Amino acid sequence: MDITTDTPVLVTGATGYVAGWLVKELLEAGLTVHAAVRNPNDASKLGHLNEISRRAPGTIRYFKADLLNPGSYAQAMEGCSIVFHTASPFTVNVKDPQRQLIDPAVKGTRNVLETAKDSDCVERVVVTSSCAAIYTDAIDCHAAPGGVLTEEVWNETASLSYQPYSYSKTLAEKEAWKIASGQSRFKLVTVNPSLVVGPALSKKPTSESFNIVRQMGDGTMKQGAPKLGIGAVDVRDLAKAHVAAAFSPDAEGRYIVSAYNTNLLEIGKTLIEKYGDAYPIPRNSLPKWIVWMVGPIVSGISRKFVENNVNVKWKADNSKGKRVLGITYRPLQESMEDMFEQMIQTGMFRK
Repeated sequence: MDITTDTPVLVTGATGYVAGWLVKELLEAGLTVHAAVRNPNDASKLGHLNEISRRAPGTIRYFKADLLNPGSYAQAMEGCSIVFHTASPFTVNVKDPQRQLIDPAVKGTRNVLETAKDSDCVERVVVTSSCAAIYTDAIDCHAAPGGVLTEEVWNETASLSYQPYSYSKTLAEKEAWKIASGQSRFKLVTVNPSLVVGPALSKKPTSESFNIVRQMGDGTMKQGAPKLGIGAVDVRDLAKAHVAAAFSPDAEGRYIVSAYNTNLLEIGKTLIEKYGDAYPIPRNSLPKWIVWMVGPIVSGISRKFVENNVNVKWKADNSKGKRVLGITYRPLQESMEDMFEQMIQTGMFRK
């Protein structure tokens, strides 16, 4: 696949977990990357990107932009043929889901895509959506054709009051397709990952994924982990999927990017071989009735969530991405060990 281009490419939310690896792929391919960030003068947030740029043949340029500020991406988008829109909050513990999740996800997507529509250079937009725009709970797989999630399925069960993060990703992707269908300037492709794992390039990653994995090593799950049905994908493989979505001539529509149909316990158990003697890695299944009883108190998760996800198998079909984009996936154990080792080295938790 040829990923050379004479024009710059834009990455929104360039300091993010997924975006960092995407920027690395682009710079190493020799491209000029327009990195849209909140504060181009915050050296603490840009250090890892600058380090990559120093070693790569490509060039990075920073631009100030804000998801909620209409038109703020116009300067960063000048001359760009491809736009990667990765910027969107990923957090589950919020007090005001409308302000913290829905507004930045939906208004941000509208802001970026409306700017692309008005440009005279953008040919393709790749939006980082999520499997959360396809389902809310693992039990939703049962309603999918053949019990397996595909790109044809949309999330119809999330709401502002239940799983607002999933709701935000659903509304944002629908907004993207609405804008794309009303214009002929650019082609839209969406990438829909499951739970993203693997090491971060930033020393202080903020993704919710690290909060989940931290509990596997800090003793929170030492009595066991629930068999919470979920999918998982390595952040590095996800970055490559974004590049393929942008440069593959046949890329179109949505792509589920998920390496494994798994659950929280099985994800944790991949760490036992290397770290089980030194850290309280979960080895056993936490009974559903216990999670149902204490989950709302200890973790703040609802009993509805427990009922719909614990001991419920999650299944998604990733064949379209493999076939069209040529996506390959590394072993889950490799992803988790690399992630856990980084968390140890950066002091994210103590023994």
